[in-house]
Amino acid sequence: MDRQETAQQMTERPPQRTPNRQLASLIAEAGFSNAGLARRVDQLGLEHGLDLRYDKTSVTRWLRGQQPRGTTPALIAEVFTRRLGRRLTAQDLGLDACAPVYAGLEFAATPEEAVDIVSGLWRKDSGSHAELRKIAFTPAGLVVPSRDWLIGRADDRVGRGEPLPAAGRVPAQGRPAGPRSLSPAAGRGTAGAERVSGQKVSSGDIAALRSVGELFRTLDHAYGGGHARQALVRYLEHEVEPMLRGTYGEQTGRRLFAAAADLTCLAGWTSFDIAAHGLAQRYFVQALRLSQAAGDRAYGSYVLVTMSRQAVYLGHGREAVQLARVAQQGVGTSAPPAVQALLHAVEARGHAVLGEVRACTASLVRAERALDGARPGDDVPHWARSFDEAQLADEFGHCHRDLQQYRAAVQHAERSLQLRPHGFARSRLLCRVVLASARLGLGELDQACRLGAEAAGQAAEMRSVRAVEYVRDFERRLEPYRDAAPVRGYRDKVAALG
Repeated sequence: MDRQETAQQMTERPPQRTPNRQLASLIAEAGFSNAGLARRVDQLGLEHGLDLRYDKTSVTRWLRGQQPRGTTPALIAEVFTRRLGRRLTAQDLGLDACAPVYAGLEFAATPEEAVDIVSGLWRKDSGSHAELRKIAFTPAGLVVPSRDWLIGRADDRVGRGEPLPAAGRVPAQGRPAGPRSLSPAAGRGTAGAERVSGQKVSSGDIAALRSVGELFRTLDHAYGGGHARQALVRYLEHEVEPMLRGTYGEQTGRRLFAAAADLTCLAGWTSFDIAAHGLAQRYFVQALRLSQAAGDRAYGSYVLVTMSRQAVYLGHGREAVQLARVAQQGVGTSAPPAVQALLHAVEARGHAVLGEVRACTASLVRAERALDGARPGDDVPHWARSFDEAQLADEFGHCHRDLQQYRAAVQHAERSLQLRPHGFARSRLLCRVVLASARLGLGELDQACRLGAEAAGQAAEMRSVRAVEYVRDFERRLEPYRDAAPVRGYRDKVAALG
């Protein structure tokens, strides 16, 4: 039991003596012992940097009616959520309400709740992004959203301002329609109610959202995620949220949620690029939920493979593979060849991180065959159009580098650089670092340092932490050769960049 809680118990109101039957029932259902529950709460606390030190006596006190303090009720609820496979809150356990420990990682039950969660994230990010950058990425936070997306389906109703569905109709999430699902302002308090807009959303509004997305995406490719990320977040807060809280029919509503999902995913991608990984993870989860409201299963698969890419970057290969496979299962075999190629290539990246040569090779072969089946005129979604021969060669290069198959990595990285348009400046930079690392692996020190110096110069012109970290990874690989003349020359060039 932590010391702060002990001190609080001595100075605050005496603990409630009514036994907590809800908690007792759930402990029995989960098959926990008191010590086992305490241990799991402590372990989950460590994921969030908390040293809690609860024990079986702590759980006995909770069962007698004592209320744990701080974020502990949310941690306990998360322990039961993982064990029982359904979302539980502190109140479900007979404990005092508190902010969820995975705030922003919840997969909302209704479209209205999804708007509440994501708009709260936009507002907080717009106001204090430095604080949000410190949120940690948590692999455990991937499980429930990806599962709920896979087994879920498009919401029955997303339109606002039209007649409500017949009484007793059950929404897609399996819950009877209640006050929260019928009233946009329910549960948000005064501040939320003030944000309800009467704006009628038009096709022109949605076309504008798409155009803005393309603009920010172009800036991201060319200059890095940090260049205009905050402007994108403010746009989401000040333009997209009022639309989501406006008036629209079913068809327009689906298109609106699809556009909001795309912009939210892009906000996650730019957050990923500046190494705000916990924040990026939250944006991706909320984009996944918005895509479900849009009824766009294919875009949901794209969000999942984007989450997989982040997991690869952070070294969570197993989670990356699982996310890619969930995406494949969710979209099925009817997707266009370019989409199929993307899904298999991203799975290959996860296998490469894990050193799984056979599985990686098999996924790359499937990706290559799928892309070979693409034909001009295919109906390819906008987010998959950039997955072409250049991008596939890039994926091959990364995989072969991670598997230490350097000659193959050189071949594919060079091909990607030959084919990739110069507007994709960051992608070209990252691929050049992969090529430099592969050249180094082959013992070609002069060429490796020349390529590395070019990449370092480009990274200095971008606002991309990811680009800088790629260069630093290359420099770590140079360390065994630190006294060689090419390496000294490389360091002189980098130092001149300031």
